Parts: sequence; structure tokens; C-alpha cells
Amino acid sequence: MSASREKKTRQDLNSSGWADPKNAREAKQRKEEHRTNLLYGTIGVVFLVLAIVAVVWRTNIIPKTLTAATVNGEKYTAAEVNFYFENNYQNFLNQNYNYLSMIGLDTGSSLKSQTVSATGAMFVTDATEGETWYDYFLNGALDQMAGIQALNDAAAADGFTWTDELQANLDANMETLSSTASTYGYTEQQYLSLIYGSTMTRSIYEEQTRRSMLATAYLQDYQDSLSYTDEELEAAYEEARTTYDHVTCQFVRVNGAAADTDEEGNEIEVTDEMTAEAMATAKTTADAIYAAYQAGTSLEDAAAEYESTASYTNSESYTYNTSVLGEWLYDDARQAGDSAVLEDADNDAYYVVVFNSRGRDDYNTVNVRHILIQPEASELSEDDEGYEDDVAAKNAEAEQKAQDILAEWESGDATEDSFAALANEYSEDPGSNTTGGLYEQVYQGQMMTEFNDWCFDPARQPGDTGIIHNDSTGYHVMYFVGYDKPYWQIRVTNALVSDAVDSFYTEKTEGYTAEQSSFGMRFVG
Repeated sequence: MSASREKKTRQDLNSSGWADPKNAREAKQRKEEHRTNLLYGTIGVVFLVLAIVAVVWRTNIIPKTLTAATVNGEKYTAAEVNFYFENNYQNFLNQNYNYLSMIGLDTGSSLKSQTVSATGAMFVTDATEGETWYDYFLNGALDQMAGIQALNDAAAADGFTWTDELQANLDANMETLSSTASTYGYTEQQYLSLIYGSTMTRSIYEEQTRRSMLATAYLQDYQDSLSYTDEELEAAYEEARTTYDHVTCQFVRVNGAAADTDEEGNEIEVTDEMTAEAMATAKTTADAIYAAYQAGTSLEDAAAEYESTASYTNSESYTYNTSVLGEWLYDDARQAGDSAVLEDADNDAYYVVVFNSRGRDDYNTVNVRHILIQPEASELSEDDEGYEDDVAAKNAEAEQKAQDILAEWESGDATEDSFAALANEYSEDPGSNTTGGLYEQVYQGQMMTEFNDWCFDPARQPGDTGIIHNDSTGYHVMYFVGYDKPYWQIRVTNALVSDAVDSFYTEKTEGYTAEQSSFGMRFVG
């Protein structure tokens, strides 16, 4: 049979459903070979995909490109959200470092596994009991991110543009980043990864820093534009006198709380009868103190007769509060010399109080420059022989340096500008050594005692200089610039500015919210 015939036969047979055993066997073999090849091919593809995923994962392409949040149509990657998250978290730690254990935040554990306690919710603004600390910091970061975008958009709409000064500040910020990283032995990228996670890059850090700086500058520009006349300040003061006034007064607090332990120190249940009896005893004591005062005994001496339950206070600046005592002192009907016995049932106490005066802070604030010179720390411990002598020697060195700086100023132009230049060169105060050592609108009690007393010496005149010493801070070379506005005006102005800026911010950020992408948010925090 010719080959062609054979072929035709096979075709005909095959078409009838019959299969040549030989061909069937060969077909089966080919099918198995194909399946095997397909299997190995699939395995190869899987391994290739996994290899690609591994490379992508190691390079952090996903968190660097995947959308984690969207604000008014503008997308933010996980890396960009992390910028705000870590800044929010680190700033919180810096501000509340001494209170972390009290509020129940463990920096060594996952934030997602920790919930805000009742104490944490009480002391931390906007924290909600039961939410995770991760959610708390994330919500704050997203709000901040949305606000910054809103202000950037508003700045563009108002024609507020990036300036050379802002660029110089940004450049300085980036230089500080590099130098800080180098100081600690890291590359710039290693340092960024340490702070913000492995997804952070220099370009992301720089861009989000730029946006933050522009938002801040825009808000500051609005704040700087605000001004108020004396008439406006006076009117604002009259509307909220209790906020700005302080009272001079004397008072004695007589404890009326019932004892909750017996004579042996064992805890006992306090009954209503026990509370009533203790308050009755307190009233008797308060009445006796008051009678002695009315008879001519000083309130302090009258209270001394009952020192076990009565405590005397002489206040030069009692501020308003909603207590029984506060409401009585700030009653508009109060006159100098008024006195009374007051019951404070909510706090188990009686007060004997004398009202002296009420008024606002009319004294002028001051502007002053200083150069801080700190003694070197002793390398000896307090128990080592020669420690006190070493400390004394280092103090003497610091004092001499302060005197030399003052002498240098006196031998030069002896102007405010020349003093400012020396402050920038020598001062060790990080709060003022880039602004010529300047502190403006300093109010009484703001600075440490020696600093305060020098500034508010009644004989102080513009241009006065001197050197003061504080055991904790060191030696201060002082320059008195002059007097500024009355303190009450400063307080009223600050309140008006704060309200205005809050309103401005609310207006500009209205409608700006961050919408989260569940997958992208997995790479945040």
C-alpha cells in the first residue's frame, strides 16, 4: 500500500473512531512530553515572577510608587505618607519623652499592638481611648499632610511663591541632613532610612520638606499681616477681662475631708456622716480663723494656729478659674478689703479669703540680647577628690571668657549690632545664637531669676550691659535693648492673632481630607 493510500485509510478510520495502536501510543507519549514541558515551563515562570517580586521588594519600588492616600485628587505614595507619619511620631516622642510610661506608650513595641489607655486619652490631645497608637499618629499625619497640601494650593491661588530666602533655608536644611548623617557615621541614605524607613529617599524628603516650608511661610505671612489698634486691644480686653486680669489676695484653705484610714493606718470606708462631721469641724476652724483675722490678727498668723488642717497662701497673681474661690474673687462687685468664709463642698474644704485688688499687667515687656557662656562639664565624678576645685576652675574660665567678650565689645563699636554679631559668634544658647542673642517682649517670670531681675531692674536703661550668673545655665553677657508694649497688650494681641490664624487655616483647608488606600497603607509606619 502506497504511502498516500495508507494515509487516506488512517484518515478514514480515524474519522470512524478507530485508532491505530501504534499511533495512539505515539500520541500518548507526545501528550505526556508536552505536559511535562508545560509543567517545567510553568515552574520556570513562577520562579521568574518570584525573583522579580523579590527584586522589586528589595528596591522598595512598591511603597515608593503605590498610592497610599489621596488628597483632593493628588496621590501620595506610602513613602511620602511615611514622611509625615514619622515626623508626627518623632515630634511627639521629643515633646513627651518624660511622660511616655505614664500614658502607656512603649516605643519598643509595635504601635499597631498598643491601644490608648484612659490615662493616655486624658492627657494626649485628640487621642481616643481604645484606638491604637498607630491610628493616632497616622490620623495626625494625614491631617497634617492634607493641611499642607491645602495651604500649598491656597498659596498658589494667592500668588504666594517660593522665594530665594525659602530656598536658602531648604538648602541649609539639606546640608544639615548630610552633616548630621556624617557626624553619626552614616551615609545620607542610611540616615534617612534609619529615621523614616527604607522607603525614604533624598528626593522625597526634600520635596515634602519644601511643601511643608511653603505652607508654613504662607501661614506666617498671613500672621505677620495682622495688626490691631490700641482701641481694638482695649475692646478685646473688656470683652474677656477675667481671661487677662489677675487678683492679689490672701486665703486659707481648711481641709474638710474625712479621714479614710484609722489610727493604725488601715483603710476604712468613708460614710456620709463622717464627711458631714469633718466638714462641720472644718467650718468651725474656718470661722475661728476668720474671727481672729477680723479682730486684728494677720491671716497668716491666724492660720498658723491650725497648721495641721489649714494652709495659708499669699497670691500676687491669682488667675481666674471656675472654683468657688475663683468665682468669688472675680465677682465684679468685689472691693479691696472684702473678706469671707467660703464653703467648697465639691472639694471638701472651707476657705477664709481676703480680696486685695484686681487688675491687668500694665508693666512693659522688655527686649534684651545676651551671650551665654557655659562652663565645661567636669570629667570627675562628685565623689572624686578635687571635683569641687575642678568645677570652680571651669566656672572661673567661663566667667573670664564672658568678661573678655564684654571687653571686646566695649573696645569696638559698642553698638547693639556689634553685640548681636558677638552673640552669633560666641553664644551657646541655641534659641538665640542665630538671631544676635535677641529675646523680644520678655515678660516677668519668663526667664530664670537672675536674668529676670536684671531685665526688670527699675533703673535699667537702653544700652545697659552686664554679666550675670546662674548655677544651671552659666554666665550671661547682657545687653538691654529697651522696653516694649505692656504685657496685657501682648497677651490680648496673641489671643486675637491665634483666633485669626485658626480661622484662616480652617477656611483654607476646608474640604481637604486624606482618603486612604488599604493596600498602600500597609507600607506606612
